[in-house]
This record gives sequence, C-alpha cells and structure tokens, in this order.
Amino acid sequence: MALQHYTFTCKIAPVPDTINKSCLCFFLIFMLLACFSGQAASDDETWLLVDTDSLVLQVMEGGRVAYTFEDISIGRYGASRDKVRGDHQTPIGNFRIGWISDETRFHRFMGLNYPDAEAARQGYERGLIDDEQWRRIRYALNTGNVPPQNTILGGMIGIHGVGQGDLEIHGQYNWTNGCVALTNEQIDILSSYVRVGTRVEIR
Repeated sequence: MALQHYTFTCKIAPVPDTINKSCLCFFLIFMLLACFSGQAASDDETWLLVDTDSLVLQVMEGGRVAYTFEDISIGRYGASRDKVRGDHQTPIGNFRIGWISDETRFHRFMGLNYPDAEAARQGYERGLIDDEQWRRIRYALNTGNVPPQNTILGGMIGIHGVGQGDLEIHGQYNWTNGCVALTNEQIDILSSYVRVGTRVEIR
C-alpha cells in the first residue's frame, strides 16, 4: 500500500499595525517613566559642594543650590590633592561625613572620612604609606567606616565653626589646619542639612 504524504501549512494571522504601534508606544512610555523616576530619586540627594577658590560652601539638592555659605575659611596654605599631615592644606576630593560632634572647641564638628581612596592610592604610590596602612584605609572606606586618622596623610579633617575664635580673623584670612570653617551661626544652619553619610565634594 502506497504511503501518502501530507503537508500541513500553518498560517499565522498578521497582527494589526495598530496593535504593534500601541505596544511600542506603551513600551517607550514605560521606559521613559522608569528613567525619569530614577533621575528624580538621584536629584533628591542632599550633598555639600566646597569651592576652595571662591571660598563658598553650597548645600546641593541634586543639581539645585539649596543654601549658600560665603566667606568660609580653609587651610592657611590653601587646598591640595597631595595633602599630608601638618601641611595646613585642605584636601581636595570626594568624601562623606564620618561623624558629627558638638563636644568641640569649634562649636560643632562634622568629620570627613579623609583620606579618601584617591588620596590613599596616591600616598601608597608615593611611598608615604605602607601595604598595611593602604589595606586598612581601603577596608574602612569599603565598609562605610572612618579610615585611620594617624597616617602621614593626615586626619581629623572636617567642617566646623569658629567656637570662641576671632570672627574678624575668620573673615579676612584662611586660618585652619586643613579643615573648612564657617561661623558658628553658619554651622548651626548647616547642621540641619547634614547627617552621617552626607557626600562632600571639595574642589
């Protein structure tokens, strides 16, 4: 008996163009909303920008200036990316507020997690810190802790008031050992924006 071969052809009905266009539009709208929502979350971040040339500290909310403090003071020998202990220079870089204290002769003190990763890397490459010190700094930064403050790179850098210091000197000179100084009134206002973990960019 001869075998008969049958050929089956499946035809898929074409999807109407209106449905394709509707799906595409929905997908694009969804992606745009996702992108904008992510951007909005980033724009809500409160962070600090310190300009060591114009001597201005700005509280930023995303890309918007929320508050400006003028006539701040920095290290008496300016600012540098190569700060070391005792050079009286303010470090340039990206930091976080590591601790906040009211028990200080400077009225309020907001400590930075200096040295940051870049300062530690440069210090290591220049032979200023050894393998163990570099490892400890990186470990502290990676775990959200304050890095060692007792290396040749320096430490105890922060943003603070003048305490009982001379406001006239503060208004005329850069006088700190490397910190960023505001008046007591300014640091009180700033404290309402700052918490441990707040990002600080010094440039």
